[in-house]
Amino acid sequence: MEAALGLMRRIPPKHTETALSALLGLLPHYSSDLLSQVDQPLQVLCDVDSGKEFILCEYNRDADSYRSPWSNKYHPPLEDGPHPSSELRKLEIEANEVFSIYRDQYYEGGSSSVYMWEDENEGFVACFLIKKDGSKAAYGRRGYLQAGSWDAIHVIEVGPEEEGITHYCLTSTVMLSLTTNNQSSGTFSLSGSIRRQMNMDLSIADGHLCNMGKMIEEMESKLRNSLDQVYFGKTKEMVCTLRPPAEVLQMRIPDS
Repeated sequence: MEAALGLMRRIPPKHTETALSALLGLLPHYSSDLLSQVDQPLQVLCDVDSGKEFILCEYNRDADSYRSPWSNKYHPPLEDGPHPSSELRKLEIEANEVFSIYRDQYYEGGSSSVYMWEDENEGFVACFLIKKDGSKAAYGRRGYLQAGSWDAIHVIEVGPEEEGITHYCLTSTVMLSLTTNNQSSGTFSLSGSIRRQMNMDLSIADGHLCNMGKMIEEMESKLRNSLDQVYFGKTKEMVCTLRPPAEVLQMRIPDS
């Protein structure tokens, strides 16, 4: 199991589904562990009752059905699927509305979903998801991407309240994949994923949603900076070393 998880961490996100399917065939007795611990590129489905899109993941799945955060119904229909309590459902509805505004301001489109459920420690868990398709056929018409996607998964474990203070544990994963194919840049493909964790003890005076939002905003800023430095920064450094721009070559090689 440890070797399988290590392998999946090194697989580019765009090949995750193929690799995971092969591992499930080789290790069927570890299927539940693999499906719960391996992050896959997010998929989107339309809720026919609300007319809105929602994101599919392991956190809103039961059997082969997925619960929509908009209508609180499973698609395809499932009679005995789990649902959050009435109090937690109210917070889930509010979180989806607020997170939609956050998504539009930071991502200028895409899809987002928030799911919540009770845990065994008298607290609850919240999952915030964002998917942005940057290909020319979707939201990337302004750019040069032939294909591209940004998948962000934020899972926050919220502990029970103790004297007005609650412990929050945020685990965030971002999967990035992009491909260009045009005359100026040529054909180029880059993909990867990054995961980070953050723990904080915060007062609930402003409410859980405010605290979780601040943590996600701070974490996403750190993840974007890390991706920019690790993936784009190192790639640019290697490309410029192997194939220096024409103006650099002219500076290095004097005319004879």
